[in-house]
Amino acid sequence: MCGEENNYTEKMWHTAAHVFANALIELYPKAKIAIGPPIEQGFHYDFELAESIDSKALEKIEARMKEILQRKEKMIKGKMGVEEALKFFENNPYKVEMINDLANNGKEKISTYTNGDFVDMCKGPHLESISEIGAVKLLKTSSAYWKGNEKNAVLQRVYGIGFKTQKELDEWAEARKKAEENSHVKLGKELDLFITSEVIGKGLPLFTPRGAMMMQVLQRFIEDEETKRGYLRTRTPVMTKSDLYKISGHYTHYKESMFQLEIEGSEYFLRPMTCPHQYMIYKSKQYSYRDMPIRLGEVAQLFRKEQSGELHGIVRVWQFTLNDAHLIVRPDQLEEEINSTLELIQYCMKKLGIKDYWYRFSKWDPNNKEKYIDNPEMWEKAQAVLKSVLDKSKMNYEEAENEAAFYGPKIDIQARNVYGKEDSLFTVQVDFAAAEKFDMNYIEKDGTKQRPVVVHRAAVGCLERTIAFMLEQTGGNLPFWLSPEQIRIIPVSEKFIENANELKKKLMDEGYRIEVDIKDQTLGNKIRNAQLLKIPLMLVFGEKEKTSGEYQVRERNGTQYKLGYAELIEKLKKLQEE
Repeated sequence: MCGEENNYTEKMWHTAAHVFANALIELYPKAKIAIGPPIEQGFHYDFELAESIDSKALEKIEARMKEILQRKEKMIKGKMGVEEALKFFENNPYKVEMINDLANNGKEKISTYTNGDFVDMCKGPHLESISEIGAVKLLKTSSAYWKGNEKNAVLQRVYGIGFKTQKELDEWAEARKKAEENSHVKLGKELDLFITSEVIGKGLPLFTPRGAMMMQVLQRFIEDEETKRGYLRTRTPVMTKSDLYKISGHYTHYKESMFQLEIEGSEYFLRPMTCPHQYMIYKSKQYSYRDMPIRLGEVAQLFRKEQSGELHGIVRVWQFTLNDAHLIVRPDQLEEEINSTLELIQYCMKKLGIKDYWYRFSKWDPNNKEKYIDNPEMWEKAQAVLKSVLDKSKMNYEEAENEAAFYGPKIDIQARNVYGKEDSLFTVQVDFAAAEKFDMNYIEKDGTKQRPVVVHRAAVGCLERTIAFMLEQTGGNLPFWLSPEQIRIIPVSEKFIENANELKKKLMDEGYRIEVDIKDQTLGNKIRNAQLLKIPLMLVFGEKEKTSGEYQVRERNGTQYKLGYAELIEKLKKLQEE
């Protein structure tokens, strides 16, 4: 969509959120509505209500929304003084808290929008009239902490969407249905890759042997590629005293997103990132200008406290595996290292088969003192370097205000998932603050100690999220090199199992991942089982194969042909390289 269309769609979904809140209040007068923003695919609205909203209640609210739309009311913007607003919303503690927050930040007038008899505080923007919405659909419910803080009240959240016409809604619903068929949660179960357990807990998926193999293949791929490019491997602990995060600033800026432990009277955290650990490794030696850059890489288990209502499959989890790396460089090496980092990411995307992506230059907001380190000179320098790299490379990119990390700007590699939602796959971040905080230095030519610059980088990102993205993009038909089981040998009867195992050993010695189907089933059932698991190649083994030395090859798409052993090896090598 172009900018104007995006803006119109955002207004529509924002207006639909107000229509939802209107319907909710009409049906449940005791509900306390909180906030209802537009999101990338529709809207959500948070509220407090004693009774739980289930699927039947959703249908009831959706029906009332459609009745309200028929009233064709205008969306009228208004203003209230702080005292007037506090009086008007006095029975709603969430609105009162928001009004007081605005007043404390210097606001003298509170913006509202009214349609019919319904009034909600909101800065907009909205459509001129709710009549511009022709169709609405409520999608699901979940829970959310008020203001995203687990210490606050747990609210109910309803997700919905709206369109100009029923036809547009139907087309969207059909596309969503197809996307659900390729959901990584559905495919993960069907392909026997991962499971979840209520006994273990939400946000903590279990990878089966097949899924663990896929994780191992992806990890080895990036570790080997990094080693070729001069990276040094580290291994750091999964929990750390709070002292480290006080130095890094995570204690101040990120504490609420970390899992806290108390051990022998001391405060510890499960690590949410490896950067401060790798800084301590760097500090354990004295480096000179000749040694730079130092590239430290680790595939690390990390822990971040996502809101429980946002946990989803292996995309939003509490424990995950990050291909984390930190480049500690001289300032004059920064552009070259960022360029080489982007080249590595492009290489990884090519191997993964990801073609439809773009770059986002994520910048700071100088007015947001709470979110960002207050060092304007550092921010301007860092952003100038990233912009120079992007401009010189002639790559298409978009700029995003207020999307940087708290310590520096970044380049995010963006793509859309099967639901059409924009995701950040990989990232490159510049950090001018870490060296000062951790007293990192190197010896320059003239013998003086100088501060290096840090580049944070994830070339294949979070392994779990990348696997989920690959499953959804391919519908489970993974590239040959990444498939947990690349070949399945299918004996036509029990008497050929020994021969099949001999072939398995020969091919495993060549470096391929192979299983022999020894189940007491018909040949047709065995082939179907392999196809359901989307195994790239099947080798049917019977008397003809034993005597002729030619193998009947069947691809997962149903294509069949015969190859001798040498031809088979050439075929496999080509698939592996692709």
